[in-house]
Amino acid sequence: MSIGTEEIRSTLARYLDRHPDEADHLRPLSEALEAEAELTSRKEFNGGHVTCGAVVIDQDRRLLLIQHKALGRWLLPGGHLEPGDVNLPGAALRELEEETGISWHDAVAQSGQDVTPVDIDLHTIPANPAKGEPEHWHADFRWVLRVEEPKVVLQAEEVDGYAWRPRTDAPTPKLAAKLALL
Repeated sequence: MSIGTEEIRSTLARYLDRHPDEADHLRPLSEALEAEAELTSRKEFNGGHVTCGAVVIDQDRRLLLIQHKALGRWLLPGGHLEPGDVNLPGAALRELEEETGISWHDAVAQSGQDVTPVDIDLHTIPANPAKGEPEHWHADFRWVLRVEEPKVVLQAEEVDGYAWRPRTDAPTPKLAAKLALL
């Protein structure tokens, strides 16, 4: 069984119950769900598609960021859904292990975060002519995971480096504010 539209819809609904003030920001995602867009496909460019990310906090309360090669930016570990993914949090754990070598066995979900992400961020991805991809958006579903004494082994094809940073260095002020409450 793979991730379907209903899981995305129900996860978004739970998230908006907790964060109703973000409905306008997430309107493109809501509209794509209403239009029955194929949001699990990385080839869906009529708007965008869903991705999953890991908000990794270590024992010193620092945030893990990776330097993404394609975008040249410091980001959370995460990425596109794959056909074998059975749920959204599992996709975040898979991406974490692929990009950083941190096993899902070593990551502990924040209480209550197994069913509702700490953040959903909708952001624009620039066109990539080399891959034949037009500009589109990603709706990144993000889960908080705690790790102790993690050993990071980077995926050299996609990641140039990593850093443990203060939680205030989160990719968006919205996420930094949520992390301050943890």
